[in-house]
Amino acid sequence: MTGPIKVGMLTPYSGVYPYYGHHLMAGMLLGIYPGAAKKNEIQFIPAYTKMGDPASALEAVNRLVFFEQADIISGFISYKSAPDVLPVIERHNKLGFFFDMGEYIPWFDYLGQRMFYASQQIWQTQYALGHWAAKEYGEGGMMVMTLYEAGYHISSCFHKGVRDAGGGTLNTHVIPHDRAHPKRMELEDFFEKIKKNPPPYVHAIFAGTLGNEFLQAWKDSGYHKKIPLIVVENMAYDDVLEDVGNLDLELISAATWNRNDENPRNAEFVKKFERTGGQMANVFGLLGYEAGLALREVKPLIQKRDFSKVADILQKESIIGPRGERNFYPASGFSLPVIDIVSVKTSINKIYKTVINQGKGLKFDAEQFKEIHVGSVSGWLNPYLCI
Repeated sequence: MTGPIKVGMLTPYSGVYPYYGHHLMAGMLLGIYPGAAKKNEIQFIPAYTKMGDPASALEAVNRLVFFEQADIISGFISYKSAPDVLPVIERHNKLGFFFDMGEYIPWFDYLGQRMFYASQQIWQTQYALGHWAAKEYGEGGMMVMTLYEAGYHISSCFHKGVRDAGGGTLNTHVIPHDRAHPKRMELEDFFEKIKKNPPPYVHAIFAGTLGNEFLQAWKDSGYHKKIPLIVVENMAYDDVLEDVGNLDLELISAATWNRNDENPRNAEFVKKFERTGGQMANVFGLLGYEAGLALREVKPLIQKRDFSKVADILQKESIIGPRGERNFYPASGFSLPVIDIVSVKTSINKIYKTVINQGKGLKFDAEQFKEIHVGSVSGWLNPYLCI
């Protein structure tokens, strides 16, 4: 077949990262082409999927397949939507290559032969943080989040890491949800609990601007630097912390990627992304770049639309990218990421991150995670950060 490779991009709404789709596409092109991208060889077709629920995702995939004649279906998706779109991709000889933040642990009854996932794997860093915190600070920690974050596997993975490290009980405080004022932060009860029974550490899980609001409240509370504050990975992204650098915060988080990592492959990615895009490299550009590296290896087969052979190769192969070995097919095991436990200090001029330990990761289908899936049959349908 001739003509451009058409890539349909599922793009749910995100008030947290409204331009994530542009960053994914830019990263993919940088990964596919070692030099300048060839004009008219790849055509991206964005498809709005509202909040990313299964019905909206399926409607967009059908439109991309039947109307746009897309060859590859990509973009941001929740694992809750994957089973709905899988039959369309397999039945019509397409390739699925999706992105997610890792709010759910992958767990599918049927994985499909043509569905691949580039994930930030936040569930891995959450497990590692919980395991480290229990070893470092002992029992009796406290976890705080809104109802939104409580609807994913993020808190469960931290709790599981605590338990596996012998950390015993973990107190959880879910901030009450006010339907009339969904962004209202009711923290009085939370701070009252800390006052009555100070925990050895607090773990905060917030998405978007609520994360920075919490950090401001934490700084104002008087507990800053008295009780260690451990934050979910997305609260410690550089572009997020820039807005609260003036608070002179001291935090602990975990990450699988650091923009300032000096290994040659990461330095190359950051330089290319920031030179071509004119803005700071971020996790969405990274995820797109990793996917692009994988697609670069099979581009000649994609141009021939030989997706059976493409799928066979992608099921077995891995790439070496900015954060080491990565593969994209769950049944092949997913390469365990290198997880850094990071001390974070902010100032108005710079964000300082120091690796203080290596985290412990687990395979997605490890027996330890089975109870999370058995006990979490429900959950939010929208991808994480799509609020």
